Amino acid sequence: MARKGYGRHPFRPTGIQKLTMTSALDATREPLERDSPSVSDEEIVRRIVAGESALYGILMRRYNQRLFRIVRSIVGSSSEAEDVVQQAYIATYLNLGQFEGRSTFSTWLTRVAIHEALARVRLRKRREQLLGSDGDAPIGRSLDRDPEQQATIKELARLFEEACDALPDPYRVVFIMRGIEEMSTAETAECLDVTQETVKVRFHRARALLRESFNDDIAEAAREAFSFLGKRCARLTGSVTSALRIPLPPPA
Repeated sequence: MARKGYGRHPFRPTGIQKLTMTSALDATREPLERDSPSVSDEEIVRRIVAGESALYGILMRRYNQRLFRIVRSIVGSSSEAEDVVQQAYIATYLNLGQFEGRSTFSTWLTRVAIHEALARVRLRKRREQLLGSDGDAPIGRSLDRDPEQQATIKELARLFEEACDALPDPYRVVFIMRGIEEMSTAETAECLDVTQETVKVRFHRARALLRESFNDDIAEAAREAFSFLGKRCARLTGSVTSALRIPLPPPA
């Protein structure tokens, strides 16, 4: 049984479901050389199902950091979060034919990742009598600032990550989705299968708890926290495309 208040699995695969690929692409379709904001997620999904499997990497690049942050807020480990996100992408790809557009693709994908994360937590709890659990060191990324500023922001990010990790589970997930990923109240509620009012209450409470630790520079620290860019993003995209045996996406 899924944990109440997070959400149900958006699909229930009955086995490995392969996408039906056409033997030739529509000759009138414009090639997508690189990610373009003008091309919607849903259009890319249609083109992947039609045979342009390499475009799946574009969707991964769009959502790698969002999924990593949300999943890490559930599993509590950076390395485990990366593995869960990879599994979520694989599950999503194998079930793209089930995407009916009743919600946005980003919401559907996020719900898959949340389901995978909750399943991993349940598995860990069943094993915890035999296995210990170690967290990862906080993650950070360097910005174009002088060394003193970089050191200050890095320390703020570290402290912010620790404060987020200390939040109660439901508050932490909502704060990551609303406060860091800037998802709407409606989308957050749909992903977690809770009411919008519940999202508002949890977000307000999470911010109040964080203010007890951070009075200044909280927004700057939040932008630096749980970063998943550059080589780490490329590594995850490469791992998924290799597992699925599909071409790498066009360069970003």
